[in-house]
Amino acid sequence: MKKPELLIPASSLEVLKTAVIFGADAVYIGGEAFGLRAKAKNFSNADMKEGIAFAHEHGVKVYVTANILAHNYDLEGVEEYFRELKEIRPDALIIADPGVFEIAKRVCPEIERHISTQANNTNYATYLFWHNLGAKRVVSARELSLEEIAQIRENIPEDLEIETFVHGAMCISYSGRCLLSNYFTARDANQGACTHPCRWKYAVVEEKRPGEYLPVYENERGTYIFNSKDLCMIGHIPDLIRAGIDSFKIEGRMKTALYVATVARTYRRAIDDYFESPDLYEKNMSWYNEQISNCTYRQFTTGFFYGKPNETTQIYDSNTYLKEYTYLGIVEDVTEDRCCIEQRNKFSVGEEIEIMKPDGQNLSVKVLGIWDEDGQEMESAPHPQQKLRVKLEMLPEKYDLLRRRE
Repeated sequence: MKKPELLIPASSLEVLKTAVIFGADAVYIGGEAFGLRAKAKNFSNADMKEGIAFAHEHGVKVYVTANILAHNYDLEGVEEYFRELKEIRPDALIIADPGVFEIAKRVCPEIERHISTQANNTNYATYLFWHNLGAKRVVSARELSLEEIAQIRENIPEDLEIETFVHGAMCISYSGRCLLSNYFTARDANQGACTHPCRWKYAVVEEKRPGEYLPVYENERGTYIFNSKDLCMIGHIPDLIRAGIDSFKIEGRMKTALYVATVARTYRRAIDDYFESPDLYEKNMSWYNEQISNCTYRQFTTGFFYGKPNETTQIYDSNTYLKEYTYLGIVEDVTEDRCCIEQRNKFSVGEEIEIMKPDGQNLSVKVLGIWDEDGQEMESAPHPQQKLRVKLEMLPEKYDLLRRRE
């Protein structure tokens, strides 16, 4: 039985390094153009080179998204961009548009081509179509059940890989084909500029009574009309493996390092535990669920994996996130009795914070001292994005993450 790849998103170089250290087998990132997360920080070419080098040093692959649905005016820029990527050499390109696929095949044939979920891949004939054109991997549409994925696996070549989203936000539309953002704000979801109107609050207005807003309520049979729960399959890894999925993909290229670290190490341990012993996997289920529930999340669903969602699996809820921890920074270096971090949120001397380690440990420690880059001692560090030296009760290791419980 083949162990699936754990594929983690990264919005920045810092988050890429976090994903690598906290258990990813591969990381997917976006450059500054032609991906579907225009509002993410994304990677400059220089950051991409550094990130790929860092990942490869740790035996981790990097895939670059280029999965917009292109218009005529995009094509020349796509070709130029792929010539740049040819020199940077990511392990794969994630593509949705057939025209973009052909450009990649011509310009950088040595880089693997993966087909994005945005291409609506719902049957084995589609998988075979892309395989015949030279694709190495196809990402399944989110609307597929495990039974359908297993049927695809039975009808495609062994060397064609199946990648499937197993955790993260669910789109209300058909694998991302949403027109609401474009209609309301002229920002096109298929060009990477979605404003996520599915998370907005809505009311009903009767035509002859303008200005009289009737709220949309949830009752025992109804739901919020757009806002979905998040997908979570941490408790169903054996079923995912039996379906023949090669890569478990986590959604979230706009998420923080804290979110990525939490989800990556939890799925890493769950996969490894199952392959060591199915009994160990079942034994540790409460730990997986506890860890996942600690990061930023909505409520969870199994999506379409066990058939079309019904009232018990997809009762839409309010659009607010729960937040139990605040991300403070990642340990960049350790010298003598202090660690160096780039601060992400404020904290003070005397506070209790946690050292979050890649192996699953969370160590509660007190902050004993804070110094700025010039060596000036500080009682608190209120301004994020500054380099700090911090003394803790226990010395962390490089790449440990610091967080505070709220």
